[in-house]
Amino acid sequence: MDRRDEREALVRILKAIRAGESQALVVHGEPGAGKTALLEDLVGRASGCRVERVIGVQSELDLAFAGIHQLCTPMLDRAEELPGPQRDALYAALGLRGGPAPDRFLVGLAVLGLLAEVAREKPLVCVIDDAQWLDTASVQLLTFVARRLRAESVALIIVVHEPDELDFSGLRKLVVGGLPKTEARMLLGSVLRGPVDERVLDRIVSESRGNPLALLELARGSTPDELLSGLLRVGELPEWIEDTYLQRIASLPEDTRQLLLLAAAEPVGDPVLLWRAAGLLGIGARAADPADRIGLIDIGSVVRFSHPLVRSVVYRAASKKQQQHAHRLLAEVIDPTADPDRRAWHRAQATPGPDDEVADELEHSALRARARGCPASAAAFLERAAELTLDPTHKAERILTAAQAKHQAGTTDAAIRLLSQAEASQLDELRRAKADLLRGQIAFTTRRGNDAPQLLLKAAKRLEPLDVKLARETYLEALSAATFAGRLADGGGLAEIAEAARAAPHASSPQGAADLLLDALATRLTDGYAVGVPMMRRAVRAFRGPDLTPDEGLRWLWLASTTAAHTWEDETWEALADRHIHLAREGGALAVLPFALTSRIVVHTFFGELPAAASLLKEANEAIEATGSPRMPLAAMLVATWQGRAADAFKLIDATITEAATRGEDFGLTIAQWAKALLCNSLTQYDDALAAADDIGEIRPPALGLSAWGVLVELIEAAALSGRPERATHAVEQLTETTRASGTDWAMGIEARSRALLSKREAAERLFREAITRLDRSRVRGELARAHLLYGEWLRGENRTFDARKSLRISHELFSEMGAKAFARRAARELAAAGVLPRRPRSNHTVRELTPAERNVVEFACVGFTNVEIAARLFISTKTVEWHLSKIFGKLDITSRGQLPCASARAQGGAERRRGE
Repeated sequence: MDRRDEREALVRILKAIRAGESQALVVHGEPGAGKTALLEDLVGRASGCRVERVIGVQSELDLAFAGIHQLCTPMLDRAEELPGPQRDALYAALGLRGGPAPDRFLVGLAVLGLLAEVAREKPLVCVIDDAQWLDTASVQLLTFVARRLRAESVALIIVVHEPDELDFSGLRKLVVGGLPKTEARMLLGSVLRGPVDERVLDRIVSESRGNPLALLELARGSTPDELLSGLLRVGELPEWIEDTYLQRIASLPEDTRQLLLLAAAEPVGDPVLLWRAAGLLGIGARAADPADRIGLIDIGSVVRFSHPLVRSVVYRAASKKQQQHAHRLLAEVIDPTADPDRRAWHRAQATPGPDDEVADELEHSALRARARGCPASAAAFLERAAELTLDPTHKAERILTAAQAKHQAGTTDAAIRLLSQAEASQLDELRRAKADLLRGQIAFTTRRGNDAPQLLLKAAKRLEPLDVKLARETYLEALSAATFAGRLADGGGLAEIAEAARAAPHASSPQGAADLLLDALATRLTDGYAVGVPMMRRAVRAFRGPDLTPDEGLRWLWLASTTAAHTWEDETWEALADRHIHLAREGGALAVLPFALTSRIVVHTFFGELPAAASLLKEANEAIEATGSPRMPLAAMLVATWQGRAADAFKLIDATITEAATRGEDFGLTIAQWAKALLCNSLTQYDDALAAADDIGEIRPPALGLSAWGVLVELIEAAALSGRPERATHAVEQLTETTRASGTDWAMGIEARSRALLSKREAAERLFREAITRLDRSRVRGELARAHLLYGEWLRGENRTFDARKSLRISHELFSEMGAKAFARRAARELAAAGVLPRRPRSNHTVRELTPAERNVVEFACVGFTNVEIAARLFISTKTVEWHLSKIFGKLDITSRGQLPCASARAQGGAERRRGE
């Protein structure tokens, strides 16, 4: 039928890509609604475009990157145009090259870049049919690419039964529903043989809900008597359609049915493989004719069923024994060298009971899948291998390894199910300890709640006599988990874990960076901050050294960075955060990248580099979206707080408090309350700031990171400025325990500023000046600006208005440059009270304002990044970077990249002024 609206929507996509734009669309509807017919119409109209098709096949759900292999293989002649790391990652994912496991991030960028390169020759249309049956890795990568298409002349059409089955949030959707009543009757009437009662027609249309395939199959499969009498049984749609196909398949000759089963079991659609397998049964080419005549299958350059349901019905209609026989034949004709994994999978499907040889082959396939960076496929191979393993001990080991792979793939429920099976099996003591470790890791990864520390502590103790190195790593994981759980941790929390770690066996010499960090943190938590400082500094220096391995850095640099902040080492804190990002980007470790970016964002906020923090926040969100990782609101919350965006910040703070309380995560509660106190202080809401800090400012168990002293600083300021300095006495004592032992300019500057707020006259002035001098020697410009602000406020309170103006002006300028608007307004009010109007930056009203995406490109371009480097950091294609730059040059009225810094500064200043007006 016409389907005019749907066809017009697809035609608009073709027009867009021919005009240099890109489009992504999810087409969804129930089986038989006509999605495939619409795609065929689209392909027929795509003259002048290159068309590539991918068809999801249910039996390939567990074969890593099978869908990406279908899409990219015909285009690999353009892969040499990709950046080296992306090209290598793509080749590794497709099994074309050995090497370390590729990260999905790099593979996704490679696929995006490859599509963009191919589309440089002519517009590219990629049609992905039956996406619900694609392997997980391919779905994630295709969604990643679809969300980043901008200006590559690429159309990505993803067809799926139900969009909720997969995560297609953020993508435009087209619903293909049933035909309207009039069109449905016309379609039905076009294929009916003889007269039919109008009431029967109405009933058929109503019960089929206008589904075109149901209408056609019903008309073809019903007798004239049934149509005249109306005695038709039309049930739920797929069941009805499947029943119709079953009847048609049952009428076919035996050799035709066998050929259809082989085709259904062979998901690639390779006619050579199909005829080789059929030849083993003595089946010739004529066997396909009866199925072809009734429109079930077409065997040409590829094997295509007329509808995806036909393949499914053919396969399910066969007995288990018949299915196994088909897989056995296919395994025999597949080249074990060219395609060992698909051969292994067919052999596994053909095996009715335990078979150690096939299980070993599957285990090798699992190793290859893991090497290609697809733990989900590795887990599927291992799970099936375990089912086929006869020896109980070996079987349990494979189940446990499959559970670990499921956890790495992010399929938590399946990991827990397999882990429970393993724990109920014959595991030796080492593997039982590893099972305990996995249970703790799952608890920490999924909830970061209060039960993870105890689970990891139990695993660490169990591992001590079995594997000292793994035991020490597990103690460090337990400390990390306890840092998040804090006061809400089950058991003794940080203190208990630190005591156990101190009593654990020592690492072999020479100690690695992780060993030094474990000893340092355990000492700090058991013997106190002053005793632990030298050891913590030695440990963080090791993480800056040349001997640090990439794996060790990726795993522990975030904790080392937190430790550097805990010891008030601003330069080391920055260096470690930078190194963490570098390792994550260079290694393509997308799962680690959000943690690394979050650490660097926090550094940026303290250093007063809020635009850089906001830029990295966008990259972190892209990385989280790409991996499907849970959101980490810490960075967004701190950026919004320092920027003074009160409504956004309070919303993020409240959401974080709710989520953290639900998980039993004290770290989240502490950071949120700290951010609230900081925000309220910037807004001069000192009573509210004091209440927020009071919630967590009481005597606490030993804590790590900024939270160990950040809340104390806000509590002291809020208490002093709300006229209740006595509330800050204990907080000053707690703060001094860390600042004196640290002795850095950052630490001593914060202590001096805090003490000045509680002091009078000469003592206060001396302390304020000391604070400014020391903080000026540090990198923490935000705290320096606050010192100037507090000093200026104090001077004005002492009726020294003229003296106050200098510090207040410096404070206002620093906060304005940073983009800390709430603090800047507070300084501006104080300046006005001192009789001075704050200076307003000049701006150019003729420059058109840049979009957020364009500002991101400008920020990277201004510091010298190439288009390829910008594309990698913003998770877009190089073509999209070029497109953004062309628009940016026009808006800023410039002709070269060298003009960008000055022009973008004018644009930003003009935008700020217009918003202020």
